[in-house]
Amino acid sequence: MSTVLDHTQAKTNGPNGVRPTVADLLDRLGGIAAERVLLEPAPGTATEGDLLKLPEDVQRACELVDGTLVVKAMGAPESAVASCLMMFLAPFVLTKKLIVVLGPDGHTRYFGNQIRMPDVAVILRSRLPNGKLPPEQICPVAPDLAVEVLSPGNTTQEIDRKLKTFFDSGVQQVWVADPRKRNVLVYSTPTSCSELDEDGTLEGGTILPGFSLSVREWFDAAE
Repeated sequence: MSTVLDHTQAKTNGPNGVRPTVADLLDRLGGIAAERVLLEPAPGTATEGDLLKLPEDVQRACELVDGTLVVKAMGAPESAVASCLMMFLAPFVLTKKLIVVLGPDGHTRYFGNQIRMPDVAVILRSRLPNGKLPPEQICPVAPDLAVEVLSPGNTTQEIDRKLKTFFDSGVQQVWVADPRKRNVLVYSTPTSCSELDEDGTLEGGTILPGFSLSVREWFDAAE
């Protein structure tokens, strides 16, 4: 048997020599639902160019994960939570001019050729060329703060994978907000977090000096 054939089999075979299945694909992507995976181009072969060729409404809902186009899980309640946070961040954008804020449809590039869209992405202007967001459709700079608002369609495995991607790419902090539990997990590493219930207060730290936000006020505003 040739070396080339052996290499091909190593790429196509799954655990214990069994060929991979759709279930293996979904598990690798974070245990997500099948309806969130686009089949054209074939999973594992999609590129950044394929993402940008999608119709605008589809493109604005898709991420690129391991060469697979994946639709984000997000509904109106989660969108409201993200939008309200951007409203609270407005003084840092408009008055202090310290940050750029991207919403749920803002693509950003990450380590390993991943393209993700945090529900809110906060980027320090000091890290951008001339303090301005580059004109290309996909921001080449990973955020300093990434915020994920949990939807019913998200899985723990999916969020864990996102956390690793974020921190591997230089994100300093991640907030994972759960509107149903009304709490926020504040991550400083992929596996280290503190939990704030609705009586807690989010602090901007070194990313947003002077910023503080009541968790209760945030969720109440979104409702």
